[in-house]
This record gives sequence, structure tokens and C-alpha cells, in this order.
Amino acid sequence: MKIIENGGVTAAKGFSAAGTAAGIKYQGRMDMAMIYSEKPFRVAGTFTTNIVKAAPVIWDRDIVKGKGIAQAVVVNSGIANACTGEQGLKYCRETAEAAAELLKIKPEEVLVGSTGVIGMQLKMDKLKEGVKALSGKLKNELMAGNEAARAIMTTDTHPKEAAVSIEIGGKTVTVGGMSKGSGMIHPNMCTMLAYVTTDANIDGKLLQELVCENVKDTFNMISVDGDTSTNDTLLVMANGMAGNKEITEKNADYEKFREALNYVNTSLAKMMAADGEGATALFEVQVVAADSVENAKILAKSVITSSLTKAAIFGHDANWGRILCALGYSGVQFDPEKIELWFESAAGKMLIFKDGVQADYSEEEATKILSEKEVHVTADMKMGTAEATAWGCDLTYDYVKINADYRS
Repeated sequence: MKIIENGGVTAAKGFSAAGTAAGIKYQGRMDMAMIYSEKPFRVAGTFTTNIVKAAPVIWDRDIVKGKGIAQAVVVNSGIANACTGEQGLKYCRETAEAAAELLKIKPEEVLVGSTGVIGMQLKMDKLKEGVKALSGKLKNELMAGNEAARAIMTTDTHPKEAAVSIEIGGKTVTVGGMSKGSGMIHPNMCTMLAYVTTDANIDGKLLQELVCENVKDTFNMISVDGDTSTNDTLLVMANGMAGNKEITEKNADYEKFREALNYVNTSLAKMMAADGEGATALFEVQVVAADSVENAKILAKSVITSSLTKAAIFGHDANWGRILCALGYSGVQFDPEKIELWFESAAGKMLIFKDGVQADYSEEEATKILSEKEVHVTADMKMGTAEATAWGCDLTYDYVKINADYRS
């Protein structure tokens, strides 16, 4: 597997992208993006499990569950097009029709996405002007992919992109993606908006199955604040232009593609966790020696979603009691007299809890370990062989400041 530096949605063959400033809510910054493929692509997706679903979620879900074929994506930031009634779906159709006319494709081949403030109505005049501008700026360069990644940001502090290439059947296959998400992050499918492109030739039903499985270990294992969005969308688009023999079963070619997709999705998920609103550190929790993978996931997510633990990470405080407490109320049964807890970062590794009591460690050294930008906790449950990893971030003063005036 080869990592493509600065790669994103335009890394795969046949895909182009663009970003533009349409003034939908923000002023002086890009707020609309477009992804386009030379050839129609098979699309797989997962969407929010929140009962309150934004109009774009409904629009895209119908396309994915229908023919599962599309050729373009249009995304706006600033306004979520959620809780906008029948008018919201009308916005989706008008957006798709505007893009379809310019790209000379069908409206039902245009996926749409929105992110931002819930309840506000879209400004269709500006959105249509944005679509027009985007269609004229499409390029297959990596920089164009980066512009698209910047255009879908809301409170994100930086764009999130990842791409890799692999060899399948003598052909170079590329997987690249972009995502956004900084607040309202606690996915039950994926998180916020994520778009992954690939030139792999893979059966649509097999791709959908793979995407549904992969989110369980990637996007579903992150949390910033415990809030599941109304707009959560992950779309994976495969146009087959790499020219490899179609992947129709779970063979060696499938495994190579699965590993590439997992790398991209894991990278994007970790970037979102690290860029949580106001965050200063990525907080990673690995549970090992659990009795089942399901329980390992429950335990790991219980720790990364604990507000008290997140606050302790922000304060560089080795308050292991908060971690133990979060494990204890997770609902998973274990023996607290047997487990071990470890802190680790670029500054070192330290045992902090063992055999039911605090280990002999230096508070000063622990503070150094917890002061790095990436902090890792290992919980050794001493029960079995299953493990899982979850990602979150610290909880800071700025999180409250950002969300106290988010609509302003």
C-alpha cells in the first residue's frame, strides 16, 4: 500500500472536484464543493440513525438504495437543510437539477450534502450560482480535491483528506477521501460528512456490505461530544476506471481493497476526533484481552465519551479513577482487581493501575506523557483475546465557547 501525500477525492482516476464561495451563510470563505466522475460510479453509503434526518440524507439514501448509480456530488456548508419540511427535499431536487443540467447527466445521478445550522432555509439563488461556478472549476488535480475538502468545513480547523494506492490484478487502484466533522460527533453509522472515491471495479452490493462493516471499526469508533448529527453521511463511490477485473467475491483482491478503504476511513475518523471543537489532543483508548470484540468496543467508547475523563486529559491530570469508573458503568462485566491501565504518548509509557490499586508511578512523568498532542490509554482486561480501539479528544473551555454562539 502506497500513501499518497496530500491526496483526497481527486486521487482516484476519473474524479475531479472543486470548491467555491457561494455566500450561503459564511462570508469570505469557500462553502460549496462538487465531486464529479468522468463515468458513472457505483455508490454505497451509510447514514445517520438519528430519527430526525436532514433532507440530503433522505435524498442520498434513496439513490443508494435504488439503482446505486450516480456521477456527481454537490455539498454546501453553513446550513444543514435539516428540519426544513417538504421544502428541504425540494431544495435537494433543485440542486440536483441545476447540477445535472450543467454536467449533462440526470438529476437522480446527483448526490447532495449539507452541513451547518439546523432549521435555516437554504438560499437557492446563491446555491444555484455556486453550482454553476463549481461546474466550471472542476479539475482532477490534488489541489482541487483540497479545495473541496476546505469548502465543506464548518467549525473544523483544517481540511481532512487521505489517499492510498494498491495493486490489484496488475492494475493500480486508488482510494481517496475527504471528510468534515468537529462538533456534534457521536456517530451510529459514520460521522457528519465523508466522501470516498475509488477507481476500483467492484460489485455494488459487495461494496455496500463492505462499507457497512467498515464503519463499525472506523467512523463508529469516534466521539467528540456524544451528539449524533441529523446529517451524518458516508458515501463511497467506485467508477471502475482502474481497469481491474471486477471484484465480485471476498477473495485476495477484495482483501487488498478492504485494507485500503480501512486505512482511508480510519485516517479520516482519527482526524475528526483530533479536531474536535476546542480540542488540544487526540485521545485514543485501546481495550485489549477482552472477552469479545463487542464488549471491547463498548468499553473503549465508554472511556472516550466520559466528560470527566476528557476534562482530565485536557488538564494533563493522571486521574485514572475516571477511566476505571467509565469502564465500570459501561455495562460490561469484568473483574476490576485484575485489569491494568497504561498511559502512553510520544513522551513515554507508564503503568498507572494494576491488581485493584494504583501503581507506583511519578505524577510528574505522568503529566509529561499526558501533555502530548496524542494520548493513548490501554486497558488490559485480562479476560480473553478480543480488542478494539476508539478515538476521541479532550474537553476544553473552547468547546463551550464555540457551541454557545454557534448560530451567530
